[in-house]
Amino acid sequence: MREPVGENPLDQAVKRLDKALSQLEQRLSKGGGGAGELFAQGDAKLAAQLDQARAREKELEAAGAEASAALGRAIAEIKSALHSAPAEETQEA
Repeated sequence: MREPVGENPLDQAVKRLDKALSQLEQRLSKGGGGAGELFAQGDAKLAAQLDQARAREKELEAAGAEASAALGRAIAEIKSALHSAPAEETQEA
C-alpha cells in the first residue's frame, strides 16, 4: 500500500502510530478488566524487585563499611609500624 505522494515521512509515521494506538485501545477495551489485572501483576513484580534491590543495597553498604573499617585498621597498623621503627633503620634508608 502506497502513501499519498504529498505526505512527508513524519506524517506517515504519525498516522501509523495513531493506527497502532487505536488498535491497542480496542484490544484493551475488549479485554475488560484483564488489562488492569495485567498492570497490577506488573506493579507487584516491580515492587518485589524493588524490595530485592533495596535489600541488596543494604548488604552492599554493610560490606562497604566493613571494607572501609578494615582498610582503616590496616592504615593505622602501617603508620604505627613506620613510627615505631628504630631511628637507625629509617636514617639508613
